[in-house]
Amino acid sequence: MTEWKMAEKPRAFGERYMVKPGKSLKLSDCDPRAANGFSDKEAAKADTIRDAAAIDALQDRLYAEGKHALLVILQGIDCSGKDGTVRAVFNHCGPIGVKVTPFKAPDPGELAQDYLWRVHAACPPRGFIGIFNRSHYEDVLVVKVRGIAPPDVIERRYDEINAFEKMLSGNGTRILKFMLNISREEQALRLTERIELPEKRWKFNPSDLEDRKLWDDYMRAYEAALSRCSTRHAPWYVIPADRNWVRNAAISRIVRETLEEMNPEYPEAEGWDPKTVKVA
Repeated sequence: MTEWKMAEKPRAFGERYMVKPGKSLKLSDCDPRAANGFSDKEAAKADTIRDAAAIDALQDRLYAEGKHALLVILQGIDCSGKDGTVRAVFNHCGPIGVKVTPFKAPDPGELAQDYLWRVHAACPPRGFIGIFNRSHYEDVLVVKVRGIAPPDVIERRYDEINAFEKMLSGNGTRILKFMLNISREEQALRLTERIELPEKRWKFNPSDLEDRKLWDDYMRAYEAALSRCSTRHAPWYVIPADRNWVRNAAISRIVRETLEEMNPEYPEAEGWDPKTVKVA
């Protein structure tokens, strides 16, 4: 297996969202309501449907070929739309070859291991698309903001994460990391919906309001993670997420283009000739 590398001429579409490796980022420079080329809502929704259908076809080839994997990481503060992204981009895919892993607070057994242990176990095998709803980045985000681990431990983790992702890349896994960037104002609207609408109350956790009080701390933690862990083998993309249709259209296009670049192919028949086999 060879390590995945960015194309010599990176795709123009993904470039507009990418955190350039080796460059620092300020989220204040990233507009959560930016359209970035998606000016028409209905057209963008239609584009998302077409891209999702293409992702389904490409995923079928990826599974049949069985040589490489795609890992999609979705990170974002509460209400940023991680679940909605999974539904819009990957619901067209069949259940074979796609695995979604939501990461919650680690249980006692997981806490007895190193922090990457449960993440590595959930990584997609060759032929699969794996989708992480939250990820190992929680260990340099919430763990950092909440002071769960000391600063020197957090500092060490950025390099450990980069090494971990480089190892995955070197073993045939393409990695896409999306930070769903919403504004504090938009989060307030979505939290209010979760409180007021009975069908959405199951999503609400009072602890979300405690995290909201730490908004600025979380933004600084995200800036550190995005700046220090956007690499050639695993770049970060900051996706404007105040408008769901922009978020879905952007991510579906990047995922589709990445799979097209990977170019999985159906394998040829081995040990038999289709021209000579007849079904009686």
